[in-house]
Amino acid sequence: MTGDTPAPSDGPLVSDLSEDGLLARIFPLLPLGDDTELAPGDDAAVVSAPDGRFVVTTDVLVEDRHFRRAWSSGEDVGRRAAVQNLADVAAMGARPTSLVVALVIPGDLPASWVEGLASGLAAECGPLGVGVVGGDLSGGPVVVVAVTAHGDLGGRAPVLRSGARQGDVVAHAGVAGWSAAGLALLNAGRGELDRELVGAHLRPVAPLGAGPAAAVAGATAMLDVSDGMLRDAGRLARASGVGVELDSAAFAGDLERLRAVAGALGVVAERWVLDGGEDHGLLATFPAGAVLPEPFRAVGRVVAGEGAVRVDGVPGPARSGWDHFAG
Repeated sequence: MTGDTPAPSDGPLVSDLSEDGLLARIFPLLPLGDDTELAPGDDAAVVSAPDGRFVVTTDVLVEDRHFRRAWSSGEDVGRRAAVQNLADVAAMGARPTSLVVALVIPGDLPASWVEGLASGLAAECGPLGVGVVGGDLSGGPVVVVAVTAHGDLGGRAPVLRSGARQGDVVAHAGVAGWSAAGLALLNAGRGELDRELVGAHLRPVAPLGAGPAAAVAGATAMLDVSDGMLRDAGRLARASGVGVELDSAAFAGDLERLRAVAGALGVVAERWVLDGGEDHGLLATFPAGAVLPEPFRAVGRVVAGEGAVRVDGVPGPARSGWDHFAG
């Protein structure tokens, strides 16, 4: 079960295999994708870009910084690595087409863990027609998973962070605070209290189809909520030169879902909803009166403010959310 300590493997370790031998175990597990013209096997893959442009983004997961093998199976990490990159593509209003994956692994890692990672990538990418078309392998002291994702805009302009205008509706698709709650449970050694929330951290579910739908519906700005609602709303506000006013009542469903666990851990649930990252929902702005595509819900409005974010009229804290260096 997701969140349990992964069982040790009786199979070979990475050090028991050659690079070609490990790749021979991985490649059959990976999806080719609908847009792949030349699959892995040569020095590079070839992926079609019918729009004439392509969206590209990259992200990295480092063992004991972003995940722990004591909590996370290879499949957990593969799913999470895929989702966090696919969400960035979706946040531009694009349809993801392919991933390339660079993997650093220690020699004492079970080969089955790497196969699990490939299966996790495939589980997220395969149903979307996204190919995992290549990458690189290297040895190192800890596991590092670096993913680069590509996407197709379908002839539309990209949806930037800088397009929000006063009077726009602020809308959110996805859950808020669930991943942070799951991480808090794992850190406290209380994962058994709520397996669904633990799963939301280990295997986040992002509303990937909502990104292109938002672009078609006229979204004026959008970004992936990876570092916390307040922090990422602030990024959108600063890029657009506006303020964002959030309505806490819009997150009542998330707050209700998290309150029991928050009480058990002595945490205020609002902290997870507003500051918790890695849910990979989408925060977007739409012109007033626009019909919001599913599953977006209105959570606030764009106001004057030159980068200010307020919740129910109260300014948010100067520092909030996740920072890779400040913590």
